[in-house]
Amino acid sequence: MPKATRITRDLALKRLANVSPEKKFWCCDGKVFQNLKELGTGLEAMSDDVFRYHSNQDKSDFANWVRDVIGDEALALRLSLSPTRTEAAQKVTQRLILYEGKLA
Repeated sequence: MPKATRITRDLALKRLANVSPEKKFWCCDGKVFQNLKELGTGLEAMSDDVFRYHSNQDKSDFANWVRDVIGDEALALRLSLSPTRTEAAQKVTQRLILYEGKLA
């Protein structure tokens, strides 16, 4: 289980920011995500087949990107345990609400 991290305003800003161009997530359908908000929107819109290509028994591309690039281990764990595209999108949306709340 990832260690609980206190979410500060600075951490929220960092996690919501665009990643550097070489660290963008390139989806198999050609879509590109450069931040968590785009990932959330992308998960809502993508087909179940595209989701299963990136998240299945053999790989967890979304979770790995969130952990390794965005730096959010807790969300990465939740994504790795999300069996459907809809559930994964909900997990990202919940996290976005938490982060955006720190900016208010």
